[in-house]
Amino acid sequence: MALEESSQELVAGDSPPPFSLPAPDGTEYRLADFAEKRGLLIVFTCNHCPYAQAKFEALNAIAADYDEIATVGINPNDATEYPDDSLERMGELVADGTVAYDAYLRDETQEIAQAYGATCTPDPFFFANRDGEFELVYHGRLDDAMSPDATPSGEPGFEIRAVIDDVLAGNEPDTAFRPSRGCSIKWRAE
Repeated sequence: MALEESSQELVAGDSPPPFSLPAPDGTEYRLADFAEKRGLLIVFTCNHCPYAQAKFEALNAIAADYDEIATVGINPNDATEYPDDSLERMGELVADGTVAYDAYLRDETQEIAQAYGATCTPDPFFFANRDGEFELVYHGRLDDAMSPDATPSGEPGFEIRAVIDDVLAGNEPDTAFRPSRGCSIKWRAE
């Protein structure tokens, strides 16, 4: 398992690169499908990485607690080399409730992960809807538990929750970049 920290490609104020990606049930989701939400949390994640698995519960809780935002997981890993990251396995995790985001999508071509500059799983990006357009307000970790066995110093996901709460309250959130840490994205061999 190669360990990686997220790096910044998109910066505060940037628009999210558009996408059209499938969910395990065959539904195709586009960025525009979330246009009515006040915020959009996109997390590049996967099924097999212990760092990503350690954040399933926090992300499920965020999806359940915030109706005003969409929580979207995107799995870009090479499923040929890592079969546990296949669309079929994603469907099993959704069906059994392990993953309960608003959408869990498959980036088979890995073009979307590259467009966002995602490097690890999990790698979260939060976009606020400002006058009908999403713009990046935060890219970084969900909380300060930086290994799968670590316990955060607050509620799981507390750092991203503070950003979401500020945006929903009309306040400017703390946008300081605190890199996420996790397994490197499993890129396809060229």
